[in-house]
Parts: sequence; structure tokens; C-alpha cells
Amino acid sequence: MTDFWNTHQQHNQDKAIYQQAMQYASDYLDTVRDRRVFPSDEAIARLAELDEPMPDNPETAEAVLNILHEIGSPATVAQGGGRYFGFVNGGVIPASLAARLLADVWDQNAGLFVMSPIASKLEALCERWLVELFGLPEGTVAGFVSGTSTATMVGLLTGRNALLKNQGWDVSKQGLFGAPPIRVVTSEQAHGTVRKALAIIGIGQAQIEWIPADAQGRLDATHLPELDNNTLVILQAGNVNSGAFDPFTEVCQKANQAGAWVHIDGAFGLWAAASKSTQHLTGGIALADSWSVDGHKTLNTPYDSGVVLCRDKSAMVSALQATGAYMQFSDNRDGMLFTPEMSRRARGIEMWALLKTLGRTGVDTMIKQLCDRAKLFAELLPEQGFHVLNDVVFNQVVVVCDTPELTQATLAQIQRDGVCWCGGSNWRGQPVIRISVCSWATTEDDVRLSVEAFGQALQKTNGK
Repeated sequence: MTDFWNTHQQHNQDKAIYQQAMQYASDYLDTVRDRRVFPSDEAIARLAELDEPMPDNPETAEAVLNILHEIGSPATVAQGGGRYFGFVNGGVIPASLAARLLADVWDQNAGLFVMSPIASKLEALCERWLVELFGLPEGTVAGFVSGTSTATMVGLLTGRNALLKNQGWDVSKQGLFGAPPIRVVTSEQAHGTVRKALAIIGIGQAQIEWIPADAQGRLDATHLPELDNNTLVILQAGNVNSGAFDPFTEVCQKANQAGAWVHIDGAFGLWAAASKSTQHLTGGIALADSWSVDGHKTLNTPYDSGVVLCRDKSAMVSALQATGAYMQFSDNRDGMLFTPEMSRRARGIEMWALLKTLGRTGVDTMIKQLCDRAKLFAELLPEQGFHVLNDVVFNQVVVVCDTPELTQATLAQIQRDGVCWCGGSNWRGQPVIRISVCSWATTEDDVRLSVEAFGQALQKTNGK
């Protein structure tokens, strides 16, 4: 036991393994823009070298880090290089990444103020700043969670409980069995995480009233049914394919009059409210009751950074009730009151660092830049033989080739070539190539190089 303690204490004293890790990280950053965006077959094949039984004896930390660098680094997807356009995955602003490195050394539990006063303070600041950036009602509270999947679940859970409470049913005391029915109204093009969140909180597909979407993927409000005070309405800020925004004002006003609860899934699109060039897309969002958004998409924080916001603090705290004789709550922010987890890392630290570094104008500039890069894709791709299917209102571009078969084959070739990476989807009944411009690091040159790679992939595919 003494040897075990001495080994790890020595690491903290001489800092050699931390310096080794930082050197590897520096090497990676030096080469990330020149790497294949998706790892080569050889790099992926080398992952088999990691297959082994659980070791019986310790390995040196230096050797473990070396394995990670030699085998792990080449098998990463180069999201930080500027030519990754898949899954609406953002890059990471250096100041935010550096803050996370420091925060990881701090190793703070953000559950209670007494566990980490600094984490509590920075979360409170982020909450206030986000409410201001998005133009949400004063008093809106925020929970810092892993991502929009969890944030959406929390928002819908809070709405479900609030609607049932209005009908005299207390879920925390009575459970769900025998509870009054809850209606759910949402677009037929709601994101898959919405379906998942509903299932987790006990609302099945049969309870969902699907509303048709228009040609751009916006909920068609002309098909909205009569709403009432047991209805959960779910809207979307940023269609995952086209980037389109639902008609918030019209739907929210009807929902407010009926006493329904409105949740807005704004994983990447809610950030449109923070830029003067795109604010018009989010008009009316302040009329909703809860919102979900990612930091690691459009805002470019490191991964594992989602936020749920709710205008009714008491409803959110009630839905996520935390009790225990050993709990030491305070008059300051106790983060576990706003998240499902009681113990969690202090995600607010790197978000605060990013917002502090960029300021309002920096956030505005970055969002506009992402949108401008997307529009450049839409401008140049037709010259290479591609057809743009959507109105490019935010950061999403949907393109096809002349036939569905050619579209799928060309996408596969683009992914194999490794110059850039984007994903496929199904849009209005046909396979499409979906381009998501989410990284601050994407330059105009990156776009032009990627467009050229698209064209070359199409030529290769046509020539087969």
C-alpha cells in the first residue's frame, strides 16, 4: 500500500506525466488541421492492439500515456481541424478547453455550494448570462447537464409534472400509475432525442399527436389541434436537417392561452437568439416554459456541456427533488437542485470561460461566421454538380446529386477520401448529404477545399 501511495504521490510532485500529456496534446494540436478528418483504415486497425485481458499488475503511467498517443491519437476524428461537418458537432474554443484542463485538475463536484463555491458562482453567472443572451424571462433558471438529450428530458419531465399538478395530481407523492392522461403535440420532424426523452418519462408513441411539417421542416401551425391545460407542446429551434425554425410566436400564444406547457428543443439553433444576424429566427421563444441547448455545438465548448432552462424555478426543483439528512443546502446556488445528477463535474467553468473570453460581440461574430460558411457551401456546391434542397437560414446545408443512388455513393466516397467529413440523412423521402457547419475553426479556405473534395468525389463516383 505504501508503494501504491508513493507512486501516485510522486506523479503529483514531479509533474512529469502531466508534462508528457501536455506535450502529446500540443503535438496533436500542431497536426490536427493536416490530419485526415476521419482516421485511416490502418489507424483503426491498430486499435486491435488494445485488446487484452484486464492486467494483473500495474503499468507505468508514462507507458499508458504513450499508448494513448501512439494508438489513440491517429484513431480520433479531427473535429478541431475545421473540415468536420457531421452530426452538428462543434469544435472547441481554446480558452474554454484550457479552462476545462484547469477545472479537471481542480476536480470539483458541482452538486452543492459547500462542495465547490467556485463552481456554484460560475454556474450562477452562466445562468444569468445565458438568460440575457437568449432574451428569456427574468427568473429563468438553468441546469448544467451532459447534453441536450438530458436537457430535453428534464424540460419535459418538469412540464409533465407541472401539468399533472395543475390537475391535482402530485407525481412525487402519487407516482404515475393512475395519473390523468397527458397529451403531447409536436412536429413529425422532431428530433429523435425528443422521442427518447418522452419514452424515458413514461409517455409512449400512442400519446403523441404528430403535426405535419412544411417543405423546410417547420411545424405547420395550420394543423395545430386545439390545446388544453394537459398538453405538452414541443417545438424546435433548428431542424436537424435543414436548420429551419418552428413558428414560435403563433404556437406559444395559443399554448399560453390554453394553459399548455411549451418546451423548445434548441440543441444548436437556440444560439441564433444570441446573434443580431439571426435573432429574427427565434422570435417568440420567450413565450415558452422550458428550453434545451448544447454548449458543445454552436457555442464550441468542450464536450459534455448541455443546459436546460426553465422559467418556473419551483416546478423544476420539484421535478428534480433532492433530499437526504446529510445534504447541506445553502443560500447560494446548489446545482443539484436543477439536474438529475447529485454528483457531477463542474461544467459551468469552461462555459463561463468561453462566454467571458468572447463577450456578446464574440458570440455574435462566431455564430454569424458559421452561418456565412454554410451559405458559402450552398453558393459553391451547385458549381460542382450538387443540388441544394433547403433554404440556408442557419448553419445547415442539405444537398443531393442527380439520383438517390449517386448521392449515397458520392457521400461514401467523400467519407473515404478524408479531406472533410459529413453525414447522410433522409430528407423528404430521399437520401441526402447533410453539411453542418459548427466549428469556429472552419475558414473560407476549408469550405473551398471541401467543396473541391465534393466535386472530386462526384467525378470518381460517376466514373465507376
